[in-house]
Amino acid sequence: MATVVATPKPSTSAARSGPNSAFNDKGKPMEVRLSNMTAAKAIGDVVRTSLGPKGMDKMIQTSQGEVIITNDGATILKHLAVLHPAAKMLVNVSAAQDIEAGDGTTSVVVLAGSMLGAAEKMLAKGMHPTIIAESFLNASAKAVEYLTEISTPVDLKDNASLLRAASTSLNSKIVSQYSTILAPIAVTAVTRLITPTSTNVDLKDVRIVKKVGGTIEDTVLVDGVVLNQNVLASAGGPTRMEKARIGLIQFQLSAPKPDMDNQIIVNDYRQMDKILKEERLYLLNLCKKIKKSGCNVLLIQKSILRDAVSDISLSFLAKLKILVVKDIERDEIEFLTKSLGCKPVADIEAFTEDKLGYADLVDEESTAGARTVKITGVKNPGRTVSVLCMGANSLILEESERSMHDALCVVRCLVKKRALIAGGGAPEIHVSRMLSQYAQTLRGMEAYCFQAYADALEVIPTTLAENAGLNPIAIVTELRNRHAMGERNAGINVRKGLISNILEEDVVQPLLVSTSAIELATETVALLLKVDDYHLTR
Repeated sequence: MATVVATPKPSTSAARSGPNSAFNDKGKPMEVRLSNMTAAKAIGDVVRTSLGPKGMDKMIQTSQGEVIITNDGATILKHLAVLHPAAKMLVNVSAAQDIEAGDGTTSVVVLAGSMLGAAEKMLAKGMHPTIIAESFLNASAKAVEYLTEISTPVDLKDNASLLRAASTSLNSKIVSQYSTILAPIAVTAVTRLITPTSTNVDLKDVRIVKKVGGTIEDTVLVDGVVLNQNVLASAGGPTRMEKARIGLIQFQLSAPKPDMDNQIIVNDYRQMDKILKEERLYLLNLCKKIKKSGCNVLLIQKSILRDAVSDISLSFLAKLKILVVKDIERDEIEFLTKSLGCKPVADIEAFTEDKLGYADLVDEESTAGARTVKITGVKNPGRTVSVLCMGANSLILEESERSMHDALCVVRCLVKKRALIAGGGAPEIHVSRMLSQYAQTLRGMEAYCFQAYADALEVIPTTLAENAGLNPIAIVTELRNRHAMGERNAGINVRKGLISNILEEDVVQPLLVSTSAIELATETVALLLKVDDYHLTR
């Protein structure tokens, strides 16, 4: 019979006293960490298949029954019904990347998911989460250094470079075959808004008007302003006006109404006529005052309290040969005043000639079955741009607008940080190699963390290869080999399915997109690692 000898258990203080001894976490914090990581990695896996030019598209049905087809990471995550708080952080990081850089919204989530996987393995080895988080943040700072090192400065007058960057952004979208049309529009739009000293561009100054009709090829940059609304021609008013003097009013051209709902009972026909006469007289006076100022094009703001314009006033305006456009949204007012040089008028007494904007022509055109109002030849235009987006149906139109927005953001990134780097997984592999080499000069836990971080960055080229139906292991190994031989710009050419110099293929992206993605992903991972408990409040 075998004898069992009980060995004395070392006390916990003794177990932790060694310099590199395992970090023995208590049960709950470890569970919370793993739960957070699993949820966040699941979000990463959702968008992973839509990365790159060969990425898949997602079809989303909203609660209202509206269908959205897209492969833009930020749009996909925005519509997901995410309940887990850690997963929400990845949705937020994608939104943050959308605001900061506008492109790379899928990459940032995929990177964060990969880094969480690396961190999970190190936690399992018994490393302390704070050490992992700090090492990751140090590694991200090094990664940004290495990226800046391989970037090439770009001049904003160099249109070809800007076009290459915008085209690369559009290549991964549904509308990629139209990148030759959309990319020049995006570049021209942003270059019109910048001054030689600009460090940023406000994309609110670029207005994208969507009209169903025609194809994406009919999308144009309009020299002037395009309105979302149509001209009101029901009362027989003009639909074209040369030498336009444009007024923008925020008051209503309809009979005044009391604040409370009152009922007036009239039992005499003469009184009834008197009321109607008063109403006509009141509206006629308003219209005459508008005409007196010299205005011949009237834009009327949308009204909630009562009709912005009544049938009687429309007939008066038609007789006075004034072109009318109603239902101008409140948030459009600022753009229109900036573009047309007119001032919004809130009261008829303040409606004077100095408040008007001047243009050569206001005309309602019909292009490919869609009616649009264009204002051209504005006398003193502000720095704004209008783009008219056309598409066969609303699904394509929405995606075309999102792609256009991404292309505009890419050009804006180059205004913010004037440098370009290669695409196609080249920068990630370069940074991964450099970090691995740097990790060998470090000692202790930090060296492990740097090495794990370097491996995590390889998720981008691996995913690009997977989505293009290539063998990821063979491709990434070949890519590493080419970089080791000194080819810094070797990347995955997904069209031909091989490794080539990616700069010769014109696949470039702004430096800001990559640095911002790495910084945001690392910050999110570090934040998740430091969370060790989760409470619900009532």
